[in-house]
Parts: sequence; C-alpha cells; structure tokens
Amino acid sequence: LFLKLLLFAIFAFATCGGYSGGLRLSVDCVNKTESNLSIDIAFAYPFRLHQVTFEVPTCEGKERQKLALIGDSSSSAEFFVTVAVFAFLYSLAATVVYIFFQNKYRENNRGPLIDFIVTVVFSFLWLVGSSAWAKGLSDVKVATDPKEVLLLMSACKQPSNKCMAVHSPVMSSLNTSVVFGFLNFILWAGNIWFVFKETGWHSSGQRYLSDPMEKHSSSYNQGGYNQDSYGSSSGYSQQASLGPSSDEFGQQPTGPTSFTNQI
Repeated sequence: LFLKLLLFAIFAFATCGGYSGGLRLSVDCVNKTESNLSIDIAFAYPFRLHQVTFEVPTCEGKERQKLALIGDSSSSAEFFVTVAVFAFLYSLAATVVYIFFQNKYRENNRGPLIDFIVTVVFSFLWLVGSSAWAKGLSDVKVATDPKEVLLLMSACKQPSNKCMAVHSPVMSSLNTSVVFGFLNFILWAGNIWFVFKETGWHSSGQRYLSDPMEKHSSSYNQGGYNQDSYGSSSGYSQQASLGPSSDEFGQQPTGPTSFTNQI
C-alpha cells in the first residue's frame, strides 16, 4: 500500500509541477509587412498567467501591442504540489519505519495513533488540494484558449485582418495530475480504516462491546441456577407440607375408636 502511495504522489506532483506548454497564433494584416504569422505564447508551472506577456501587431504601421494573459492559478497549483511532496516524504518515512522499526512503532501505541492522525489529515488535504487544482486548471484552460486570447488583440477586431490559432496548448498531463490527485485521496481515505485497526482505540472498542455480552451471559447462567434451586426447594416444601397432613389424616379414626370403647 505504501508503494502505491509513493508512486501516486510522484505522478501527481510530477505531472503538475513539471508542466510547460504554449500556444501559437497568427495575425495576417492587410499590409503583409505588418503581419506576424507566428506569435508564440509560453507558460508553465506555477501558472502566474498575468505575468506572461507577449507582443502582437496592431496592423497600423509598425506599432506593436503588448498584452498579457489573464488569471493567476499559482495558489491552487502550488498547494497541490506541496501536498503531493509532503505526502511522498511521509509515505517514504512510514515505509522505513514499518520495515526496520516495527517494535518501536507499536511501543506505547504512540506510533499507530500518530499514523492515524496524519492519515486523516492527508486525506483531507488531498481532497481540498485536488478540488482546488481542478478549479485552477479549468481557469488555466479558459485563459489559454486561443479564441479567448485573440479577443484581446485590437487587430483582430478589424474584419479586414485575419487572426487564427496555429496550435493550442496540450493539457493532457495536467488532466492526469487532477486524476492522480483524486486517486491519492481515495487511497489515503481507504487507508484510514487499516491504520485505525492498529491503534488502541479499536481494541478498547472491541473490549467495550464484549464486556456487556459477557455480563449478559453470566447473568443468564445465574438466573438458570436460581430457578433450578427454587424448583428443588419448592418441591421439597411441598413434600414437607404434604407429610403432616397425611399424618393428621391418619390420626382422625383414633378419635371415634376411643369413644366407642368408652361407651
């Protein structure tokens, strides 16, 4: 499991943090000498797009227009990569502890408790980071859409000029990073139960559930014993009470017999 956490964390921050892409536009002015058919716009992680500037022709002489992309997704991208890096480091450290320091890990139940708390925290961070980066990636796609960039150029607002996109940016690796982000969340969230079973909370909960069952079974056995003793004692008392009555019944004829003798 820890190997999966290591690999998925590597894929997450590598596909996002190592990204660099770009797009190419062309502006064909009526005056061909003013045209620029290869306008390259490059951008990369951490996607501070408002700092990405480029120059385009205005188709009004040799004057150039300086523009910049719109948006800043650096906060969500950097947060996502930071979570991935720290998750990788913790998974690496936990793997070493599990393999070489198993006895110290289980000593005083401190290791499993720390592992459980950290696993819950990283599950939450992966969920938040992946969701934020998915929204940030959506903003990056909109800001780097060639159609949206062409709308920023004054030359493209004139029908006599021809503006078009030569090629669009490739976002496949960034899409992969979002997928790996949510896969990491699923892995870490699924690992919570297995880590919880290693803690003392799980064993104490089982003892708490087993104690009432033992008390119930013991009280049931005591109740059966009392019923048996009660049955035997009641039978004995009935026999005892029956004895004297029979004796008295046997003594009743002696009365009349003595009376006739007297007569």
